[in-house]
Amino acid sequence: MPLTKNATFRQLATFHAVARLNSVSLAADELHLTQPAVSIQIGILEESAGTPLLMRTGRGIRPTAAGELLAKYAGRILELWREAGEEMATLQGVFSGTLRVGAVTTAEYLLPPLLVAFASDNPKIKFNLQVGNRDEIVRMLAGHEIDLAIMGRPPSELKTTSLVFAKHPMGFLAAPNHPLMSQKGLTLADLGKERILVRERGSGTRTTVERIFKDADMQLRIGSEMSSNEAIKQMCAAGFGVAFLSLHTCVLERQGGVLQLLPMPGNPIERDWCVMHLNSQQLPQVALAFKDFLREHGQERISAQLAMPLVQPQSAAARQARKTSSAGS
Repeated sequence: MPLTKNATFRQLATFHAVARLNSVSLAADELHLTQPAVSIQIGILEESAGTPLLMRTGRGIRPTAAGELLAKYAGRILELWREAGEEMATLQGVFSGTLRVGAVTTAEYLLPPLLVAFASDNPKIKFNLQVGNRDEIVRMLAGHEIDLAIMGRPPSELKTTSLVFAKHPMGFLAAPNHPLMSQKGLTLADLGKERILVRERGSGTRTTVERIFKDADMQLRIGSEMSSNEAIKQMCAAGFGVAFLSLHTCVLERQGGVLQLLPMPGNPIERDWCVMHLNSQQLPQVALAFKDFLREHGQERISAQLAMPLVQPQSAAARQARKTSSAGS
């Protein structure tokens, strides 16, 4: 085939940049080339391919159908070449490379300290961190956009190798002055009458809370559906319902007494944090090293994050006494 015989890495890298940025000028700036030089490289590649790869639109440039196909393969080829260089450097005693890891939104609260700790022992490591809901991370893993994925359960639709590296506590929370905080004998049935603040479909916590109510043969009453943990925390703290959240997302709020766990049996529950990769993929050395780091230190470091002292809940009488004292002063 003329394309595979004549195309060069430079042409593929230039085309991939233009296709990704939808702009010749932006690609030229990124590659430190002139715009005419970029256009020449694209022209030679299109001649080898025997078909146009880019088309002009009202908003700039976008790939043709053939261009989209080639851009996908060009990305994979360039990524493999980058990995080859990093692996060769590792063989020569220079441990470096880019850790490509994807994490569900909840994990963004616990992952940065782990990455910082890993980087302190490996200063030449770079990170490419992608954060999204569970469905988005699964798509990235399937598309080889990331090497490792961190989430609760391995995806059933992919063949993966998974490692449990820490426990993941989740629970029902409310504002300190919520009526349920003082209710004795609180049960899941009582929560079934309340508005539950939940994440959007496709998130791990949403799936977990739905399963809790389904296993209890109860209907989940959704008060509000939000794509942000921060929005749920703010609504819950304002008294607009009960939230079901990962405890990793609300460490500061619990420390400050803004949110508290509801006093009911089995709250919080424990699930697992897993790190996983595709069975068919040979992991780069940097990804293997981070996986080993999570196996050895993940639980210890995550437990330390959650073990910080919390503000103890005050009784109604204590809160009233404090208000009276403030008014008198």
